[in-house]
Amino acid sequence: MALSEQFLEEDIHPIDIVENIAAHHDWDFDRIADDQIAMAVEGQWRTYSITLAWSGYDETLRLICTFEMEPPAGRLPAVYEGLNAVNEQCWAGAFSYWEQEKLMVYRYGLVLTGGQIASPDQIDTMIRVAVLSAERYYPAFQLIAWGDRTPKDALQVAIAEAYGRA
Repeated sequence: MALSEQFLEEDIHPIDIVENIAAHHDWDFDRIADDQIAMAVEGQWRTYSITLAWSGYDETLRLICTFEMEPPAGRLPAVYEGLNAVNEQCWAGAFSYWEQEKLMVYRYGLVLTGGQIASPDQIDTMIRVAVLSAERYYPAFQLIAWGDRTPKDALQVAIAEAYGRA
């Protein structure tokens, strides 16, 4: 049964849908609040922490996918240059580096104004794209931070299609 078939004709909270998707994929998750859920999704390179939060104020479902990264301070300018180059290739979502938390972050917001409802397939795709993007660029970020490679050289290793479990 498709994920969306379970929710036909129902007006359901987006985080309830996310919780059902997480259970369907057998991901570890924690419903932090009525409007927020956190989960761990295993990829090829590492396990990614994913948080989805619903904001009723601006009617947006926000996704944040993070992984730890602590580049040497001297490599931060190259990391930021690499982020700019990566974001030029990302059509949905964008990466940033939260230096204080030592986290690489992929963010995406699905705007659902006017009472629109996110479908389970849309939400599942949001999560899948976040993990695939992290998987695709993880090796490049590592080469920039630790391999002393230029962002241009490091991005050459970004694989066209990442393989993992999302």
